[in-house]
Amino acid sequence: MRHNKSFNHLGRQSGHRKALLANMASSLILHKRINTTVAKAKALKMYLEPLVTKSKEDTTHSRRVVFSYLKDKYAVTELFRNIAPKIADRPGGYLRVLHTGFRQGDGSEMALIEFVDFNEAALASGPKKEAKKTTRRGRAKKAEAAPAVEAPVAEAPEAPAAEAEAPAAE
Repeated sequence: MRHNKSFNHLGRQSGHRKALLANMASSLILHKRINTTVAKAKALKMYLEPLVTKSKEDTTHSRRVVFSYLKDKYAVTELFRNIAPKIADRPGGYLRVLHTGFRQGDGSEMALIEFVDFNEAALASGPKKEAKKTTRRGRAKKAEAAPAVEAPVAEAPEAPAAEAEAPAAE
């Protein structure tokens, strides 16, 4: 029975589970996506999302707190330098879990877990911003009217300057 079990223990002792999640989180930060089982991907998502939220504030304290979980200085540096600026405006949901089928050997359900803002294929095929539509009314735009008035004044000084340069060039 479940009896208020708040997270998946993944069939491991606490020390092994913490090491597993720390290693998987470091790999995910460094490689931006990894393949694993669905259960581990869901556990990793619960483990890593609060750390990504903490990385939005780049202070010594937040770096030390994140390092205490990840135990990999290269992953911490990557998280604070490259990932945090890209997800700064996102209010949550930094990771995506995509089910990929079943493993050949034991039939475990597999998943691909990745950062949402780092999937170039999804970003390229995403909804493109359309150009702002103009109205079909016949009104003059302010930007077009202003240069038309100033243009004849600006052309008068340029004409004598062009004639003065022509004889000097010969």
